[in-house]
Amino acid sequence: QVQLVESGGGLVQAGGSLRLSCAASGRTLSAMGWFRQAPGKEREFVASIGWNDVNTYYADSVKGRFTISRDNAKNMVNLQMNSLKPEDTAVYFCAAYKFLTGGPDRPIGSWGQGTQVTVSS
Repeated sequence: QVQLVESGGGLVQAGGSLRLSCAASGRTLSAMGWFRQAPGKEREFVASIGWNDVNTYYADSVKGRFTISRDNAKNMVNLQMNSLKPEDTAVYFCAAYKFLTGGPDRPIGSWGQGTQVTVSS
């Protein structure tokens, strides 16, 4: 099972940007994704990217503001978050899917520990 470690979270003002990174312990021959969980809410899908850098999916709430990318040579996946809003505040989790394509309902093989993102108004 691949180990995932997130970094890049922090505190930012509304309208600002953050870049999250996820380092995998080995080669991830699967889709990768980001999910988030706000206090008192269930974990929700944010974005995913297929193994071959195509087939990206985004939650409607982040479309046009967030961009997911991956570097298979470095076993990393990134989430560039722009125009952040207070409602983006959550713990963000990196995920490795069990299959080559991702999306909100596809099975997850591994989770990271999460990184806190706080957006102040």
